[in-house]
Amino acid sequence: MIFIELDARRVRLAGVTAHPTAAWVSEQARNLAIRTGDVLAEWKFLGHDRDALFAGSCNAVFRAEGLRMTKTPVRAPMANAVCERWIGTLRRECLDWILILHRRQLEAVLREYFYHYSAHRPHRSLGLRALEAPPIPLRAARASPRRVERRDRLGALLHPYELAA
Repeated sequence: MIFIELDARRVRLAGVTAHPTAAWVSEQARNLAIRTGDVLAEWKFLGHDRDALFAGSCNAVFRAEGLRMTKTPVRAPMANAVCERWIGTLRRECLDWILILHRRQLEAVLREYFYHYSAHRPHRSLGLRALEAPPIPLRAARASPRRVERRDRLGALLHPYELAA
């Protein structure tokens, strides 16, 4: 289960389970509310699909935080396009290349990929910067090239690059 902040493009992993229930989804909603704290107060809407797991206590958790709940329209695939595209990216770049044997391994792989996605992966719409990377000063962009090091992650599946010290 993931939550995506559309304005910041930040993706949050809520939890992993093979058999989600309404109680489990509600627990993940409470955990997100506790973890995000003040950030959740800035949100106005929470959109979700029409799965029955989101009804009842899950919606109540977010309504208590002051959010307005919206459901995606029926037969409107573009209404949830950001989430669908992100899941496709996760599958193409990570999960299609790794054999997952158990839940703990999946959680570890997802944590590593989420970190890579937000801290290292270049995004075209951000000028090939990472989501959480500070903007590059103009003077630094014109400076002479420095040595770049590659640090392999997830068994050399991901390749973040960093300037050598």
